[in-house]
Amino acid sequence: MPSFDVVCKTNLMEVDNAIHGMQREIKQRFDLKGTSCDIERTDNTLTVTAENTMQLTQLEDLLRKYLSRRNVDQGAVELNQTQNAAGGTIRRTISIRQGIEQDLSRKIIKAIKATKTKVQLSIQGNEIHVSGKKRDDLQETITFIQSMEIEQPLQYVNFRD
Repeated sequence: MPSFDVVCKTNLMEVDNAIHGMQREIKQRFDLKGTSCDIERTDNTLTVTAENTMQLTQLEDLLRKYLSRRNVDQGAVELNQTQNAAGGTIRRTISIRQGIEQDLSRKIIKAIKATKTKVQLSIQGNEIHVSGKKRDDLQETITFIQSMEIEQPLQYVNFRD
């Protein structure tokens, strides 16, 4: 019975490579050299620190640039609120999305079931498992999910016949 999984996985090695490139550029750029601008990653969270909002927006632009160079989808990162940090600096945490949230999974499943496509759907942790009798039904399901315009980047893995 053909099946596949719908997942949201961000390659953290590529994120690390983008961060290292950013840190090199921060040390070399004349407007950022010698400032307290910094970026670091812990698990699925990036912490960007800057002295003022102008430098913070420049760092966010650098992050977008380096992530796009490393082929990391922009929808995989979610900007959180800006906070005041120690020493008169400001800090922003950026979440890296891993896995599909339960609410989004239910929304996707409900929309697929409304199409009356003959596939079986199940939520398995942070993934959606889709199986059906015909390969064409699975391909229709993939096309339908892509047309839903979900802001979170989704991948379709483990396609088996």
